[in-house]
Amino acid sequence: MDIEAGGGPGQRTDPRLIAAIVASALFMQNLDSAAVFTALPAMATDLNEPPARMGAAVTAYLVALTVFIPFAAWLGDRVGAKRLFLVALALFAAASGACAMADGLGALVAARLVQGVAGAMMLPVARLLVLRQARKDEIIRAMAWLTMPALLGPIAGPPLGGVLTDAFGWRAVFLVNLPVAVVGIALAAWKIPAVPARHPGPPDVVGLLLVGGGLGALMFGLETIGRGAVPAPVPEAGLIAGIALGVLAVRHCRRAARPALDLSLLKVPSYFHSAVPATLFRVGAGASPFLVPTLLQLGFGYGATEAGFLSFATALGALGMKPLVGPLLGRLGFRTAIVGGALLAGLSIAACAFIGPGWPWFAVFLLLASGGLVRSLLFTSLGALSVADLPPERLAAATALSQTLQQLSPALGVVLATASLEASAALSGRGESALAAADFSAAFLVAGLVAAAAVPFFARMPPDAGSDVSGRRPRRQA
Repeated sequence: MDIEAGGGPGQRTDPRLIAAIVASALFMQNLDSAAVFTALPAMATDLNEPPARMGAAVTAYLVALTVFIPFAAWLGDRVGAKRLFLVALALFAAASGACAMADGLGALVAARLVQGVAGAMMLPVARLLVLRQARKDEIIRAMAWLTMPALLGPIAGPPLGGVLTDAFGWRAVFLVNLPVAVVGIALAAWKIPAVPARHPGPPDVVGLLLVGGGLGALMFGLETIGRGAVPAPVPEAGLIAGIALGVLAVRHCRRAARPALDLSLLKVPSYFHSAVPATLFRVGAGASPFLVPTLLQLGFGYGATEAGFLSFATALGALGMKPLVGPLLGRLGFRTAIVGGALLAGLSIAACAFIGPGWPWFAVFLLLASGGLVRSLLFTSLGALSVADLPPERLAAATALSQTLQQLSPALGVVLATASLEASAALSGRGESALAAADFSAAFLVAGLVAAAAVPFFARMPPDAGSDVSGRRPRRQA
């Protein structure tokens, strides 16, 4: 098949080309997130904040990302996916510059919120640009092409963040995004075919306000409760408001003709398992990127560069799994691959609780890489399963709901990590500014248990779930 940029009459643009180009945006986002985790201890010192409180710089970005994804999915149809993609790349670069100039935690959090809005406009559009070009038998390969270049961000992020932090200071971590954004804009403008704007009807304003308000209030309450950052009744009020708005949002989205989030998708068994139990797993897994570099620096006295080069082992293991996902799914099927991957990944997270100062660096590296290996199998399988049994006309709604849940999960994972650290430190009498290795051990065990709790739900998946995509049929159908 010839790869044409425009895909003229009778021609179809190769989804691998689209995936490789839009992956530049995912590369930038993952590079930013991974590098920021490594730089957090240096940020805390420079901005005179307790290390655990710096999680707000991560959750602010993820919450904004989550809140705006439903609106971004509608906006992509309204103004055209390619046009929105280009605007989002430019906005992300501008917000990165603002992060680099922040002089306090408040300014940093505000700039990260803008980054999150830009990311919300990129993620669903990038995925849709690929899925709308791929046939069912091409989905696994297309998703691998989409995610494999993006994994270079987590691979390069930790060591690059460490080197930049030690050599130039943490602000340089955000400035790296600027040249990546320029290259991404140039490639997208040159090669991605224009996607005509559509008229999806008016947005579900009530649903967007309820979903966004509920998620924002809930995350604010979780991030501030018990930390003394705001007066005592405010976090509790945020939690109550978030739960109440969430209940109203669910009721509204189940009744609206064109809801902000199409919850009827959860009636499709394969989609349900790729969304609901997967969210529980992702919460546990989302704690690990925060805990690993922070443990290595605060618990064991590593420099940012050393911690960065060890932390990237997870992403390196994930990259090594990508070419194997298709053959493994064809042999095992979705249910076996996902159940086994979730169990092994939960155990690998909990095993990090036993890392000590006496461990040789290669042992830490192998443990983190093996965890990345099984998580990659799980995440790629879940991504393919989410669209395996859906008709093309429901892909946009499915992408909006999937991306909302996927971006909410790591935000909750960071909250889980910081809450576990602070609870352990408080029980020991040290306080949040004096974290010890034992506090990280407790946090890793909690995260591993949360991730493994998804296994019984995955085990209830139908044996033939996603068989059209995996190519594996149950024995009873042979």
